[in-house]
Amino acid sequence: MLCYECIASGRFLDCEPPTCPPNGTLPQASQVAFWETQSPTSLRSMLRNGTLEAEELQTGHSSLADGVTAAKMLSTYFALFLFFSLSPVCCVFQELYCSISEDCNCDFKPNIRDLEWDLYKNVYGQHLAQDIVSEEVAKFLKIKSPDRPLVLSFHGSSGTGKSLVSSMLGNHLYGSAMSSPYVHQFIPTLHFPLANRAEEYREELKSWVQENLTDCARSVFIFDEMEKMPPGVIDVLEPFLGPSHVVFRTNYRKAIYVFISTVGEEVINKLALEQRQAGRDREEIESADLDDAIAHTLYNSNTSGFFHSSIVHQKLITRFVPFLPLSRRHVERCVLAQLCQRGSCGRSDVVRAVGGDMHYTPVQGKYFSSTGCKAVSAKINFFL
Repeated sequence: MLCYECIASGRFLDCEPPTCPPNGTLPQASQVAFWETQSPTSLRSMLRNGTLEAEELQTGHSSLADGVTAAKMLSTYFALFLFFSLSPVCCVFQELYCSISEDCNCDFKPNIRDLEWDLYKNVYGQHLAQDIVSEEVAKFLKIKSPDRPLVLSFHGSSGTGKSLVSSMLGNHLYGSAMSSPYVHQFIPTLHFPLANRAEEYREELKSWVQENLTDCARSVFIFDEMEKMPPGVIDVLEPFLGPSHVVFRTNYRKAIYVFISTVGEEVINKLALEQRQAGRDREEIESADLDDAIAHTLYNSNTSGFFHSSIVHQKLITRFVPFLPLSRRHVERCVLAQLCQRGSCGRSDVVRAVGGDMHYTPVQGKYFSSTGCKAVSAKINFFL
């Protein structure tokens, strides 16, 4: 909903943040201060000079003079700027509103272009993850009123980029990035360590998710190491994930859930190996080649937090996201990227040394790094 449409509806808190104009036309701090200092009288004068009659704006100003609450004053200012349909003015109001509000829409600043750039520039060997994540997030955010939340399940071996991609989501969806209070991360060994307390964890998780969705519909929930989650705990989220459920007072359909797991790595790595041995390019692998196999493994593995899960059975996961095993050339790109971050881009000797020191599988062929890029940082320290 556009800025002026939100104002007219009287439901500004339910609206999306207005889209500010590009090319440096965002209001500067001095402009914001200017608007803050204007009295209703001066605003009427300015609006009149802009071809609007003072009589058109009379409604609501008498209440300001009578000393109404700060919220009503702010609402009146919104009504004034209703007559300005220009984006810069909407941005001014967004700045003013967010300076006195903790509304999560103020921190929700999705930048899909930067997300795509980050994915394709800094994630190596993962064409499926790059395409699925960028497309699904962009498609989801274009829907004003989605009928269900976005649920992504990341699968693959350790060190292939699953946690990196999940952090990119937070970084490019919120102004305060991963430190945003609306990005929630769960680690089973920390938050759900004891299998015999599964029922207690279910109640705690349900309460936590519902309370945070009540505070912010645009929340992101990231569940890492799902292979270590006690079975049955995650099913408490079922009412939040489907299109037909109603959760009292909670607008849960705008949320994003990310599940991260190594479960399914065997079927992913097997297909990647077959592709390599057949002389075919890994980029020819399509997600449809793996979806059913990942879902079957996830549902039937007793080491999975989704073991016999109703979430999988009812197909409430929007997309499975396979992360392929990394070859030596991908590992060496990881090495080079980290060297450049340290100001040592020219150390091709370290790139070759680290790449050659990694352990590769299978024994015959040694195509893929057994730890992906996970051990790269430590090995760089050794060879520098």
